[in-house]
Amino acid sequence: MSFEHLTPDEILDAVETATGIALTGLTVTLPSYINRVYELRAKDGMKLIVKFYRPGRWSIDAIRDEHLFMLDCAESELPIVAPLQLKNNETIGIHDNVFFAIFPKKAGRQLEITDDAIWSRLGSLIARLHLTGEKRPAPHRVIIAPGISALQDVEYLCDNIIPSEFRNGYGDMARKLMDLSAKSFEKTERIRIHGDCHRGNILDRMDEGLLLIDFDDMAMGPPVQDMWLLLPDRLSASSHEIELFLEGYEQFRKFDHKSLNCIEPLRAMRMIYFLAWCSRQADDICFRKNFPNWGNSSFWQHEINDLKEQLGFITDSLDS
Repeated sequence: MSFEHLTPDEILDAVETATGIALTGLTVTLPSYINRVYELRAKDGMKLIVKFYRPGRWSIDAIRDEHLFMLDCAESELPIVAPLQLKNNETIGIHDNVFFAIFPKKAGRQLEITDDAIWSRLGSLIARLHLTGEKRPAPHRVIIAPGISALQDVEYLCDNIIPSEFRNGYGDMARKLMDLSAKSFEKTERIRIHGDCHRGNILDRMDEGLLLIDFDDMAMGPPVQDMWLLLPDRLSASSHEIELFLEGYEQFRKFDHKSLNCIEPLRAMRMIYFLAWCSRQADDICFRKNFPNWGNSSFWQHEINDLKEQLGFITDSLDS
């Protein structure tokens, strides 16, 4: 089985073998930049989602950490979609050395924040997520911190990806940024977090409430990581939304207000992470189709300029 060219027969065979569920033959490809995701339908009418993990991105232990977090959340009655247990008594299937997981399909519309009450609801939801997240570590997942995940990404980019004429400019800027950010993270707590908690990963199921999806980037990191991606603007322009979010959050869990100083450094780290992530997909056919200009000279100059601008925001936030 080729991950890049999965056929409907291979997909159906893998899922039927792993679950014992008879399928209709329907396979609908769903959008995913990294993994391969498909909607299937059982003969009894049940709709399923199967996710084939890109080889080499996560170890089986890292995927187990992801699934354990989701199962812990389900046990805590959080609104998430947990992976199904398979015939092997695990939630991870393996077909021709490719890991996969199967989920029941739950539909919903993308979250739209139309009033203040939704911010408080989001705060309460994320606080409950973090109450579960703090119960145990995820030893095989990324640790979000300037001197750990960000440093690893910068070293990977400079050693393997960035052309020589841009390497020093980008590397020096990134390391200066990390050195400046390190103090903000010195006393922040580190728990299991969603890691990619933006509005696209929260569905509104109307009367059933909000639904958290896509734990693929779950990590160990500061709780504020699961807040800032939801904000409409930078820290200085989002005080109203932050106040409402924390009003809901602190009904369930204490929040470290000093960790708000991590937001602009986290934004910079996400820029670096996204660049490293893209570089690992650069040879993928789908990626090249979506990002045709990735990696040319103007691209790298633009990345350096963006990082320089973000360094300015971090400096200003620390001085204020």
